[in-house]
This record gives sequence, structure tokens and C-alpha cells, in this order.
Amino acid sequence: MTREEYCSRIQEAIQAIGFQGEFLDYSRYGSGHINDTFLIRFKESDGHIEKYILQRMNHEIFKKPEELMKNICNVTSFLRDKIEKNSGDVKRETMNVVYTKDGSPYFRDSIGSYWRAYLFIGDAVSFDRVENVKDFYESAVSFGHFQNLLADYDAGSLYETIPDFHNTPVRFETFKTAVAADLLGRAAEVQTEIHFLLERAEEMKVCMDLLKAGELPLRVTHNDTKLNNILIDNSTGKGICVIDLDTVMPGLSIFDYGDSIRFGANTAAEDETDLSKVSLDLNLFEIYTKGFLEGCNGSLTEKEVEMLPMGAKLMTLECGMRFLTDYLQGDTYFRIHREGHNLDRCRTQLKLVEDMEQKWNEMSRITGKYR
Repeated sequence: MTREEYCSRIQEAIQAIGFQGEFLDYSRYGSGHINDTFLIRFKESDGHIEKYILQRMNHEIFKKPEELMKNICNVTSFLRDKIEKNSGDVKRETMNVVYTKDGSPYFRDSIGSYWRAYLFIGDAVSFDRVENVKDFYESAVSFGHFQNLLADYDAGSLYETIPDFHNTPVRFETFKTAVAADLLGRAAEVQTEIHFLLERAEEMKVCMDLLKAGELPLRVTHNDTKLNNILIDNSTGKGICVIDLDTVMPGLSIFDYGDSIRFGANTAAEDETDLSKVSLDLNLFEIYTKGFLEGCNGSLTEKEVEMLPMGAKLMTLECGMRFLTDYLQGDTYFRIHREGHNLDRCRTQLKLVEDMEQKWNEMSRITGKYR
């Protein structure tokens, strides 16, 4: 598609969605890699400039955008009711979908692309990396509060926007198939990593077995609990809103917690090649655990709290396994920027798992401390 054609699709979406006022302009916004995101400005009759977020949804990754938007609309509507009852600010504490002029939460343009819009939340910022301990703590409180607000939502009523996203046993079977197929002849050079994962086969199924047994409850989960999916208020420094709800679906609370630890409490970058730099920062682990459980405000069960360290380990193990699977299959899923990039990512995750195992007793002590 040419730039002119793409601009035409943007204008088509702007005209279809129920924005208020006189259109002023739009510009690219944010650093996301999945959807195309724009900041739209409209001038209202009283001279006020209202901002909106417009996104072209990536329906190659999210195959059923209609179901995805139903999830988002239902969850944000539920959140607004809770926030209102708590005397909160419904325009800043949750995302608000802007419907099309004919009442739909999304618009499908003339070439079949899906578009959606949200109210813009101003005077707030998100961070791509943990640069400030307080911000990491605030993200923990926010994701925990998200769990608390949705604790009585019927998670089973949500669609799976990406089926088996955190079904680790299914991911493990896919990995073993990739090893057996060895499409590019890469398996021989990664035998150490393959055996590391195979040796932990029993752990791969622990959490899903507990879910099936009813010992871990099915929850509404975010499934992308990175720091940059929390908006932090510029004036108060407090986390105010959980954003990017594309992967909201049924899941386990310990996985949301665990993915934050995997991403935020690692002393190195996700693709660090010097593995001596990779370890679990126990201080950040404790800070996040404290904030998350404060935000949950007693809504987790005793078993969920007990299993938080396993959530961290399993999400790290699963992520490393996914990177290795993609490497064996020819780097077809994760975008790479150099030869062996997915292998580097895999090794970083597995080294972090190894370090967690060495610090297991301390991790368990910390979670018990804030139970």
C-alpha cells in the first residue's frame, strides 16, 4: 500500500468514528510494534482541544478482532462501574472506547482493515524500561489493583484472543515438535538449551494441572504486564491506568505477576549476550511482590500467593522455550535484528530461570512475608 493509500484509509476511519468537534490533525504515536497507532486532535465548539488514540488493529496476529473488541468493551464497562462506585475518575482510570457513528466499537475500512479509537489519557507517561524503583512498584500496584477490580468478573465469559497463549504444556509440545523436525538443522548447536527445557518437563504442567484441579482459579488476566502498559500520572507519580487490553482473556493471576518479574526484575536486557550480567534482582522482586499484593488487596487465594514464585519461573521458562522454538523454526514469529537473536533471547531467559532456582528459598520467603 502506498503512503497516499494509507493516508486515505486513516481519513476513512476518522470520518467513520464518532469523534466530537472539528478535525485538526493526526500524527504517529507511541513505540508499539503490533498495531499502528495515531494521536488525533479535534477542536470542540468551546475551543477545547480533545485528543484521541486511533489504531489500525493487526488482524494477522489477532485473528478475530470482533471478539477482541467484545472483550475490551465488556471489561472496560465493568471497570468503569467499579471505578465510579469507588468515586474514581472513569476517564483516566480505565480505557474508554470511542464508538463509530453507527454504534460499533470498531470500523472496517474499504480494504478490510480494522480500526478502533480510545479517549486519550493526558498528563501521564509510560516507561519502556525499569529506570526508577518507584515506577516499578507503581506498576505492581496497578496490575494488582486490576486483578482486584476484576476479581468477581466471570473470566470464562471472555474470548481467548490468542488460544493457548500461556498454556505451557501446549507450548512444550510445540517445542518438542520443532526439535524433532529440525527444519534448518539448528538443533545440534543448541543441545544444552534443549536438555535444559526437557529436564523441566514436569514443571511445565504444574500450574495448568492446579487449574484443572480447581486449586488455582481462572481469572481475568492482562497477559502483557510490562511496565509500559501502565500509565503513571505526571503530577502524583501514581499508576493510574492499565492500557493495551488486546490480550485480556481468561488465565492465571500468577502468570501476570510472573511476566512482570521476568521482564522487570532481570538485571540484564532481554537479549543480553553476556550471561554473567543476567540474574534476578531480589530487591526488585520484593518491591514488585509487595506492590502487587497491596494492589490485589486480599483478592488472591492462599494458593495463588504461594504459587507466585512458580508463576515467575514458569513465565520465564515458557518465554525462553518460545524463543528457542522460533529459532529452530526459522525466526518466523519474533522479529529479529541480528543472526541468532532469538537464541540470545532464549539463553538470557534460561539463565534467569537458573538464577531463580538458586534463589528459590528467598523468593518463597519474600512472597510469604507479604501474604
